[in-house]
Amino acid sequence: MSDLILKAEGLKKTYTSGPQAVTVWEGVDLEVYAGDSVAIVGASGSGKTSLLNVLGGLDTVDAGEVQICGQKLSALSEQQVTQLRNQDVGFVYQFHHLLPEFSALENVMMPLLLGGMSRQQAKVQASESLARLKLKERIDHKPAELSGGERQRTAIARALVTRPKLVMMDEPTGNLDQGTAAEVEALMAELRTEVDTAFITVTHDQSLAKRMNRVYVLTDGRLQLSD
Repeated sequence: MSDLILKAEGLKKTYTSGPQAVTVWEGVDLEVYAGDSVAIVGASGSGKTSLLNVLGGLDTVDAGEVQICGQKLSALSEQQVTQLRNQDVGFVYQFHHLLPEFSALENVMMPLLLGGMSRQQAKVQASESLARLKLKERIDHKPAELSGGERQRTAIARALVTRPKLVMMDEPTGNLDQGTAAEVEALMAELRTEVDTAFITVTHDQSLAKRMNRVYVLTDGRLQLSD
């Protein structure tokens, strides 16, 4: 049995809208193992991104518990959660969030430098991550000099550079043309096999969802396994 990377039990999230508390979702349970791939689909506004943020430790819940690599997030300080995220969790968003003034290499080095790695070692590891994503010839280019697909691959290289146990992806192919999206999909499948990283992906892209081990639908505030 593979290692349990993420466990969520009884999660509930509410927002206050005027005098009323609105429940976004509740009773959410999820287990994700090493090398696993999970897609979360659902209508716009169903709370997929807010769920992803909670699972990745970027936001808190009103009820329930999230564990990453055996550590309960509620038992950790904010600094410890940040450290856990930096070491064990990578994030990829629909909009790549690359820093425009830095090269692809410098963007990918950033999480390593923030984690305290030496600049020289960070450069080596970031170069390897970019090479794995077929960006070896583009490491000195700034985001504006890269194509949409190259920018998204750079963002994935940055998410993977710390060799995280878990990668959270929010609409990773949503901004890409069909050919580039297919390229990113194939790459994710390859990385799951090679690196044993687990992926949780929020997507509207049915072809991407079908490539995952399991697909969950978030509807009417509940997360349910799709047939």
